[in-house]
Amino acid sequence: MFKSGFIAIVGRPNVGKSTFLNFILGQKISIISQKPQTTRNTIQGIYTTKEAQMIFIDTPGIHKPIHELGNYMNQTAIHTLKDVDLILWMMDVTAPFGKGDEYILQLLSKLNTPVFLMANKMDLVKDKTKMKENIDKFTIQKKFSEIVYLSALEGTNVHHVLELILNYLPEGPMYYPENQITDHPESFIIGEMIREKILLLTKEEVPHSIAVVVDEMKQDENQLMNIRATIYVERKSQKKIIIGSQGNMIKAIGTQARKDIVMLLGQKVYLDLWVKVEEDWRDKKNILHRLGYYLENH
Repeated sequence: MFKSGFIAIVGRPNVGKSTFLNFILGQKISIISQKPQTTRNTIQGIYTTKEAQMIFIDTPGIHKPIHELGNYMNQTAIHTLKDVDLILWMMDVTAPFGKGDEYILQLLSKLNTPVFLMANKMDLVKDKTKMKENIDKFTIQKKFSEIVYLSALEGTNVHHVLELILNYLPEGPMYYPENQITDHPESFIIGEMIREKILLLTKEEVPHSIAVVVDEMKQDENQLMNIRATIYVERKSQKKIIIGSQGNMIKAIGTQARKDIVMLLGQKVYLDLWVKVEEDWRDKKNILHRLGYYLENH
């Protein structure tokens, strides 16, 4: 009997959702940084075994939005919950229960879908009593199908989560070929890899003001993949930061991103990065749509 199903990973920003998904797949498809709201779109990761196909949906962290982009990210996460077989609610055991958790609880209370409470970042726990008090605030308000203590970073208990998920999945078909690990095109993942390097290398307001679009991917006769991508920013001052003194910053972004892209594609890559100012793009629906931020059903 083959099982299959869709599993949403939800939670506040920066709780480890993308780290968890990348660990399961054994490959980076969802970008990671210390900055909140790193994930902007739903990222589908496909994990296939002989007995099941688990389609994980990594959602943007649910937060209080201050831009149209933030509204889109929240709607994306909430929209995902309606059509899945199982929800993994990931929380950071070192962070106190807050208003964001209250909001997620309200959303989940309207659904009949089974929910696992995923108590992540166990590797950072120093005070177990405090941690238990924190988790009690979650469990007092909702009955969870399972509670799992894990460290997505170290992989502790991640395989146990997969075993538990199998018990909750319905009998179903293989939706994707068994060797496919994501439904996103390579160009999307490459754009995200470039954006991840900008998140790692820049500070303050710049990281959240950028979007990356891969304009062209062409392989030449020497098996070299030529990739041209545009980094969109909101102000001229941000463009200066991204380019850097004598082009140092954009060179560093390109060098680091190219390493990940070579790993993804398994071939040599020439990466050509451009920077373009698109004023206040995070608040303009038509530009958000053009940059790939839109709900398919909306």
